[in-house]
Amino acid sequence: MKALNFVGSSIDDLRNFPDEARRAAGFELRAVQNGLEQTDWKPMNIIAPGVKEICIHVFGEWRVIYLAKLQDAVYVLHAFQKKTQKTSRKDIDLARRRYRHIGGNL
Repeated sequence: MKALNFVGSSIDDLRNFPDEARRAAGFELRAVQNGLEQTDWKPMNIIAPGVKEICIHVFGEWRVIYLAKLQDAVYVLHAFQKKTQKTSRKDIDLARRRYRHIGGNL
């Protein structure tokens, strides 16, 4: 199983999800750690190749953006509530900065 590493405030942001949404995110991240497919996800190549977004539909719309293409770890770049149809520029830019923080072109 891969280690789970949170970048920046992503762990605190995830902890602020409602209980059911947080449990769903934990379930999905555990699947990622074990190399299994997530229930609902999409690629986030706009951030970087290999970055994905888990979609959680519990008490609103919640997202967890992560990178799992490294052999030893899953990096959670950002966790947030999605309030519009399109992911905001602010959320994309934050995930990009955190991606660069862990080594950029991994």
